[in-house]
Amino acid sequence: MHAKPLKVSLTGPESSGKSTLTSQLAAFFNAPYVEEFAREFLKHTAGQYNYNDLERICLGQQELNKRASSIAKQVVFFDTDMLVLYIWSEFRFGNVSPMIEKALLQSDVDLYLLCKPDIDWSPDPFRESPLQRERDQLFEMYEQKLKLISAKYIIIHGSEASRFEIASLAVKGLLKQDFF
Repeated sequence: MHAKPLKVSLTGPESSGKSTLTSQLAAFFNAPYVEEFAREFLKHTAGQYNYNDLERICLGQQELNKRASSIAKQVVFFDTDMLVLYIWSEFRFGNVSPMIEKALLQSDVDLYLLCKPDIDWSPDPFRESPLQRERDQLFEMYEQKLKLISAKYIIIHGSEASRFEIASLAVKGLLKQDFF
């Protein structure tokens, strides 16, 4: 058996089904998952944040991911990761802190599940990009960055059932390849 668990990160624009799919996959594979630290952070700041806060969010997310990885047996799922912070910082502030860039480049995610924003926007007090053209632009930024860092990824799209099928088959395939 592999010494470290397979690390799967769900990534993509806001309201693209990441959280729903993360919890479904974790339940299906009986594996731990990490929720998005930024949501807790924003609850305590009434949704307000600035450029410097992204580094605090980065550190909090890294700690949660590390803890979940330490207890995972075969696979662990991350509802978000450093790529989300990188893209969000670049998109909202036009700049990315060296700390976040380094965290992304040192990330040891085995598979990214890039969620396409082809589902309806779901309003949420912490979401900022309801326009479809903006969501599509963000999706393109995610995919370009994944290619640039040579990350292993697949695109998740379609209905909720289709998304789960695509994602679970990809994870099963990697588990079979890495563990058997």
